[in-house]
Amino acid sequence: MKAKTVFVCNECGYESPKWMGKCPGCGSWNSFVEELVHNTQTQNTTSLSHPVKLKSIGTVNEERYKTGLGELDRVLGGGVVKGSLVLVGGDPGIGKSTLLLQISNSIGKQNKTILYISGEESEKQIKMRASRLNIDSENLYIVSETNIDTIEKFIADMNPDIAIIDSIQTVYKTELTSTPGSVSQVREATGILMRIAKTMDITIFIVGHVTKEGAIAGPRVLEHMVDTVLYFEGERYHTYRILRAVKNRFGSTNEIGVFEMRDTGLVEILNPSELMLTGRPVDVPGTVVIPSMEGTRPVLVELQALVSHTNFGLPRRMTTGIDYNRVVLLMAVLEKRVGMQLQACDAYVNAAGGMKIDEPAADLGIICAIASSFKNKKISSKMVVMGEVGLTGEVRGISLIENRVREAYKLGFKSAIIPKDNLKNIKPISGINIQGVENVYEALDIALGG
Repeated sequence: MKAKTVFVCNECGYESPKWMGKCPGCGSWNSFVEELVHNTQTQNTTSLSHPVKLKSIGTVNEERYKTGLGELDRVLGGGVVKGSLVLVGGDPGIGKSTLLLQISNSIGKQNKTILYISGEESEKQIKMRASRLNIDSENLYIVSETNIDTIEKFIADMNPDIAIIDSIQTVYKTELTSTPGSVSQVREATGILMRIAKTMDITIFIVGHVTKEGAIAGPRVLEHMVDTVLYFEGERYHTYRILRAVKNRFGSTNEIGVFEMRDTGLVEILNPSELMLTGRPVDVPGTVVIPSMEGTRPVLVELQALVSHTNFGLPRRMTTGIDYNRVVLLMAVLEKRVGMQLQACDAYVNAAGGMKIDEPAADLGIICAIASSFKNKKISSKMVVMGEVGLTGEVRGISLIENRVREAYKLGFKSAIIPKDNLKNIKPISGINIQGVENVYEALDIALGG
């Protein structure tokens, strides 16, 4: 067996036969590390040795496990798919291990065997957390190990229904000289786990650390190799967490699950809209409620804006949970189409509750909140606003209008401003006054009372 040395970029996985100061792939400096690569002859064993017609391939109903957490099942598309490889990423202390332990307890009570492999904690430490979370499944097995060859042997001997690796950055293969968490180690370990999941029909969860930018640490190829990528998000000083699928081969990538972190573990929030609106100010300038679609679920979110005259030559713009460039664009529409003199004002826009809003349907709500703060006129606390805004000030139609309005009606809102194009797609709902607008000027006239 002949070994050779290559240099691999730690940021993107680019390989080079010699060391380079700057990576041609991603442009990073001093990111190349030396890796020892072994050339091994592998047998190509595939189930199909020749091309076959698509119609001749039999369909198989995918088997799913219910996790016991409805919010997680929603994000996964109906449950955990047998034989899938799922990557769970998130900040330290956000609740990844807690979530997976709770899943293990619930699935274990369905007479399924779970093997929890930890590379960061000892068995006693995991037992302490399990006792706090009231986890008592008879089918949950714990082991502390980081050698991927040993882990593979454990899985082969035990043949569990579900295996959990916490975390992939601690796992290593002895043939590679690089440290655990490097590009080569993560890629090699994930490749072995993917082969195990597909050949043995075992569902495998792997936990991934995130970088300071919020992306999962390691090569980008890690996300391409797995079937599902889940991000566990949340603010350090808030008790609730948001689980978001950014890749899912077995379901939608737009769904979110909302949980609250308590002493006894994660508790699912069945009505996120009510949570997001808790404690919001009533009849105060600069605040408005919008219905944002997260997958098939409408979530009501409060947008806040604060506009004040600046004492400096260059006004300041800040956003939280909303795209900065989009807010600057909408402020330019207000200046040009409505005549608001915002060029000498600081502007701060915030999506309350830590939500991240990135759909165009929030445009009209952002504009109304900024105009409300600038004119110091309040918007009714029983009104919701939605619509996409173009550069000429027109209000364009949006999708799933009836779902948004009905969610607002369920939470006691009495009026809704929507694009005029959507009026033909929605049936009248008794108890809520629906008004269609063609442009920003009409919307502000209704929202601010002239």
